[in-house]
Amino acid sequence: MDSVDLEVIRSAVKWAKEGHKATLGTVTHTWGSAPRPVGAMLVIRDDGHVMGSVSGGCVEDDLIDKVKANMLAADKPETATYGVTQEQANRYGLPCGGTLQLVFEPVSAESRLDELLATIERHELVARSLDMKTGKVNLEAGKWSDNLEFDGAVLKTVHGPSWRLLVIGAGQVSRYIAQMAQALDYHVTVCDPREEYAEEWNFPGVPLNRGYPDDVVIEMNMDAHSAVVALTHDPKLDDAALIEALKSPAFYVGALGSKKNNDSRRLRLKEFDLADAEIAKLFGPVGLKIGSKTPPEIALSILAEMTAVRHGVQVPRTVEPPKVNVTAGCAVPSN
Repeated sequence: MDSVDLEVIRSAVKWAKEGHKATLGTVTHTWGSAPRPVGAMLVIRDDGHVMGSVSGGCVEDDLIDKVKANMLAADKPETATYGVTQEQANRYGLPCGGTLQLVFEPVSAESRLDELLATIERHELVARSLDMKTGKVNLEAGKWSDNLEFDGAVLKTVHGPSWRLLVIGAGQVSRYIAQMAQALDYHVTVCDPREEYAEEWNFPGVPLNRGYPDDVVIEMNMDAHSAVVALTHDPKLDDAALIEALKSPAFYVGALGSKKNNDSRRLRLKEFDLADAEIAKLFGPVGLKIGSKTPPEIALSILAEMTAVRHGVQVPRTVEPPKVNVTAGCAVPSN
């Protein structure tokens, strides 16, 4: 789930423990242009403090006023719709006449938000079902195929990481990728069978799988919400993972290394049962060409490329930026 929405749940739990009344809101449907996606959340405290957003600031002021006046989901869940008319769209600043449907619920012990938060912080996927009549909540293990559902009687939301990332290699770059990827809604697994690397891996919340990479890719059953990045520089490990990952529906498969090394890698991959179209899915050299040199910069370039692919943005794979000299804080193109 979005890291902002995770902060919403944390704030709701904290405020309830402090004795405040709080109202939790979730976007359940959008029509037209909407600033925030379905599933976006906010929580409003009884004194008007707010965490999160459901409209990018367009309707929040009205919601805060209603919560402070005890006029919104005071005792049980209820729905609210903004932007049905052009007058409402203009009044609340919704773009292009966009419309939002939201469900609001009073935060209480029956909300089970503390249990929900504990499960999310273990990086587990969980489905939460809210009964609109009673306000009672059921929690169960989520599936990667789950989506938000609302039929007017029950609101089902899915929490925890919506995307999966398998990193081959437990080196320094992997640590930065794991840290950044968690903030981007990924459940991260690192695979490295090498003893010398495995003994040094102690990243909280990111499990280390000691299996052989191709077996791990198969076991994880990669789908269209999955990515695989190979970072070991060891063809025996990287290529083994890539052969299986490129045959899977994973939305992104990348490998670290120079263009020359990746050209050689593609020739090696042709020796296995991979079609040309499958080999063409490989992002190698991995990452956007931003001149990255340090491990954090390399991790940033990889996750930036993954984000672009995830959102359907076309990115250049092999165009290198012009080399520059940096003099007195100014970038000067090299001749």
